[in-house]
Parts: sequence; C-alpha cells; structure tokens
Amino acid sequence: MKSFSNHSALESVASILSRYTVEGTLYEKTHDDWVRCYACGHRCKIGPGKDGICKVRFNHDGKLFVPFGYASGIQVDPIEKKPFYHVLPGSKALSFGMLGCDYHCDYCQNWITSQTLRDAESQAPVEIVTAADLVQLALRSGSPIITSTYNEPLITSEWAVEIFKLARSKGLRTAYVSNGNGTPEVIEYLQPYLEFFKVDLKSFQKKNYQQFGGRLSVVLDTISLLKQKGFWVEIVTLVVPGFNDSDNELREIAGFIASVSPDIPWHVTAFHPDYKMTNADYTPRKTLQRAAEIGRECGVRFVYAGNIPGMVGSLENTYCPVCNELLIERTGFHVMKNRIVNGACPKCLTPTPGVWG
Repeated sequence: MKSFSNHSALESVASILSRYTVEGTLYEKTHDDWVRCYACGHRCKIGPGKDGICKVRFNHDGKLFVPFGYASGIQVDPIEKKPFYHVLPGSKALSFGMLGCDYHCDYCQNWITSQTLRDAESQAPVEIVTAADLVQLALRSGSPIITSTYNEPLITSEWAVEIFKLARSKGLRTAYVSNGNGTPEVIEYLQPYLEFFKVDLKSFQKKNYQQFGGRLSVVLDTISLLKQKGFWVEIVTLVVPGFNDSDNELREIAGFIASVSPDIPWHVTAFHPDYKMTNADYTPRKTLQRAAEIGRECGVRFVYAGNIPGMVGSLENTYCPVCNELLIERTGFHVMKNRIVNGACPKCLTPTPGVWG
C-alpha cells in the first residue's frame, strides 16, 4: 500500500485522484458525449470534461470515470459504531472510505473525507490499495464484516463491488453506511454483494433536505426499496437542536419507519458541534429519550439512543418486544451481555429480527 496526503489546493487533489479511476458501470451514454450517472439520486447529466455533483465521478471523452483503487481511512471498528445493533453484536468491522459526497451538510461529522473536493481545509490522507489488500486486512484483524463508510459509499459503488465480490468469496459479510440517496439501478447493482445497509434519515422536511442538496422523497423511496429487496436495514437520525428535533417531525420519521417495517431499528443519536456548526448546541439527553418514546408510541419495536454512552439508561440495550426480556446489554459500542439464543428471546422464544450468526 502507498500513502499520500492531499495538497492544500483542491485542483491538486482532483488531479491526484483522477489517476485512481476506472470507467464506471452505473451510467449511460446520451448524446454528444454527454453521460447520465445513476449511482445516486441526483442522476447527474454530465458534459464532456465535467464532473457530477459528488465531484469524484467525471466525464472524460464521453465515458464516465469513477473512483477506484484507494481508501481514505482504514480501521477496525466495533460493528455497533456504524451503528448496527442487530448485526453480529460485538463483532469487528473492517471500515474503509473514499473521498467525496453528493451532499454538503453543514454539520457533517465526516467532513474531512466527504468534503475534500469542496473544502480546502480538508486534508484527508489516502492509501493506494487493492481489493485484496482490504480483504486480507479484514481477515487478519478477525473482522467478519467489511464496511464502506466515512464518505458516501453510493458514489463509489463500483469500487465497493470490486471489494465485496472478493470479500463474499472469503466468507466475509458486507455493509454500507449511507445517506440513502439511492436509485433503483444502484440498489440492483449492489444487491448480489451487499447485505447490511445503514441509512441516515436526516429529517422529514423537504426544505431541510434542500439545504444540503438532497431530496427527502428519494431517501424514503430508497429505504422502502432496500427493505423490499431483502437488505438488513437500520436507520439513524442525528437529532440536531432546532433543525429536526420537534415532536411532530420525530413522530413523522417514526411513523414512516414503522410503516415500512416495525422491525427496522431506529437510532436517534446526539449531535455535537462540528464543521460549520461549531456554535450549535449539543443534543440534550432528554431529547433523545423523548424521541425514543415517540418511536415506541408510533410502533417502532427497536429504538436506540446513541453518541452519549452510559447516559441514556436502557436505551442502548435490546429488549424482546413481546415479553420485554433483556436480550443485549450495551454501554456505548461495547456489548456487555448477549442473551439471544438461536436468534430468539431465551424466555419466550420469540424470534428477534436481525443477523445473529
């Protein structure tokens, strides 16, 4: 593996990254050397010599070139950090990311990697790697899961599929940590190789999604399609004071999740000031507790509170939705106790939705 760091000039970064590309799969040619990309919900129509909204997929001589052969950020995390709470609890996940994003959220907590080609302050390091390198790292670290995260994985799906094909052949499981701005085409492309999909449902207001360059309807459609296609889905809402923390909005989010499936775990997580919102307030503990209560009232059977470990009582734990028996006890990202037996509650034997082995 070879390392390099980004230069201060965004042009230099783009020039370096343009060398680590291949012709993409998730696009179609249109006319006069224009192409249409469908890796994400923007469905960018890209002219010759131009790039898409994500800034990492670009048109060169009538062909769409996409990121390939590098990673920015490689580390072993607890699977609970992604967060997945119903996927192999206590397991390690080999996590890798790339650069770029199709959104530009002011409160992004991964902005160093996601906003590299938009923000000169970002200085994300990069490792030149092969798919085999990453799979071997996962195997050596004892990680049964390999996860595309840190930036928006949908826009680098060709590279993820290259890795996941090999990973699956070696017995590894695969996951995305995504904003959910998908398309039916990218979901179909990923389906043979990807099992677990965490989606950020950031708000239930169109205007809030417009602030960071997204559309609420696309994310809702993606969540519904993922569930329909058989992916294991968990949803995260970062609860930001004054942005998406009203009872009404939380109730709308919870009601939507329950309408897709009451068994989709919903993680309501605490905001901390970051990126362009360093003067904003932290999310109070009581707000997360209220959100969890609203979730349960709306029929979501598994609601968790995160980002303030040890401060939200039982809201880090998993309980049987039928008899309320403690199934998994957690503190932060650590599993203290796992009492699930053969995928079911040990007391009433009700199957617990998730992937347990």
